[in-house]
Amino acid sequence: MEVNPYLSAAERGILGRAVVGIAGAGGLGSNCAMHLVRSGVRRLVIADFDRVAESNLNRQFFFADQIGCRKVEALGRNLRRIVPELELELHDSAVTAENAAGRFGRCDIVVEAFDSSAAKQMLIRTMLACGKTVVAASGLGGWGKSNGLRLRRMAGGRLYLAGDFESGVETGAARPFSPRVGIAAAMEANTVIALLLGEEP
Repeated sequence: MEVNPYLSAAERGILGRAVVGIAGAGGLGSNCAMHLVRSGVRRLVIADFDRVAESNLNRQFFFADQIGCRKVEALGRNLRRIVPELELELHDSAVTAENAAGRFGRCDIVVEAFDSSAAKQMLIRTMLACGKTVVAASGLGGWGKSNGLRLRRMAGGRLYLAGDFESGVETGAARPFSPRVGIAAAMEANTVIALLLGEEP
């Protein structure tokens, strides 16, 4: 099944063969995965230990009848409603410094989609040490100021960071709302697509 008629055969092949890892299936990860699938990516490795809560529905790619479900399982079902024949490797457990390399070892690009700054730093550090390209986010809380979200290229082009780099949600100082979380998730997905197709994000 092909849901994106705007891809050339070559582009479809590149995106279809690529394997993208997503660490975290919350607001960033679930929406980024949705954008990637709609854009032509067909192979995903997704890891998250959490369950869907009512408070997640204001910004995450889940629905009311999925409250209480494991996030990776619910996300897998939602993504397969877009493209049934996806190749999904789902890990219903936390990503740690000990298992991250093995979990995302076959991925071409890894998306960081955590809330915790410590978890973000751990994943970036571990994946860069493994020679992976990482697309991450920092600063996406609140509302308005859409033009404040931007993309930084770091670590010699192996790390891309999306956000405003200020309004973190971990401490509660900047509350997460769907529009800005969605913008950051779309920026992450857009960066992944550009990198896979050989363009500068």
